[in-house]
Amino acid sequence: MTRAKVLVVEDEKIVSIEIQRRLLSMGYEVTAATAYGDEAIRLAEENMPDLILMDIKLKGEMDGITAVEQIRLRLDIPVIYMTAYGDEHTVQRVKSTEPFGYIIKPFENRELYTTIEMALYRSSLEKKLKENEQWLSTTLQSIGEGVIATDINGKITFLNPIAELVTGWKKDAAMQKELHEVFNVIDESTGKQSENPVNEILKEGIGIGSTNHSVLISKDGKKVPIDYNAAPIRDERGHIDGIVLVFKDITERQRIHRVLRE
Repeated sequence: MTRAKVLVVEDEKIVSIEIQRRLLSMGYEVTAATAYGDEAIRLAEENMPDLILMDIKLKGEMDGITAVEQIRLRLDIPVIYMTAYGDEHTVQRVKSTEPFGYIIKPFENRELYTTIEMALYRSSLEKKLKENEQWLSTTLQSIGEGVIATDINGKITFLNPIAELVTGWKKDAAMQKELHEVFNVIDESTGKQSENPVNEILKEGIGIGSTNHSVLISKDGKKVPIDYNAAPIRDERGHIDGIVLVFKDITERQRIHRVLRE
């Protein structure tokens, strides 16, 4: 198993040496150690550690919190603060940098080890989640069908490029619009507006599909025959907190059918 790499940022030399000794005894690899915030940023970029142990009070003009703010802008590295300061002002500043842990000095080996392991585990989960989100986003962006997602109130939260093309709405303009404003669908045979898929799904609690006569009225008034399916988006407790709508322009399909009939 690969040893986790740790960057130690501590202004007291004796304390820094002791922390490094503890880390080595726990099986971690110490990539570097420094007492300065600007150097911590440079070392983080050069060594790309798995974790940074950051003191708040450092030598030089930059303190640990400012250093972490800079590191967060450039790198995705979890940080654990280790400090003797636990006042409200310091805690509020620390919270804004979203650390993975906060240890008050002096601390025991068990506390240090547990905090590091939890931070590494949480960081691993978050990286996997980001990878999954990136994969999903790329898939939705490149899929050959229009995709629209809304929140529980029917406000649009996502629109892929095909949906932009068919509806005539740009993503930025469509965000937080009511679904029926962007996805304006009528029944071709009656000319009446179809029921809002959000209302149907909230009422029935299951996915729905279009009829054979669904026509989408684009932003510029163009009529586009479509097929669509909508399904609820559920949270981890199974509650509906939005819908996802997938639709396809079937103009070419209808043209082929007409040719075949003729």
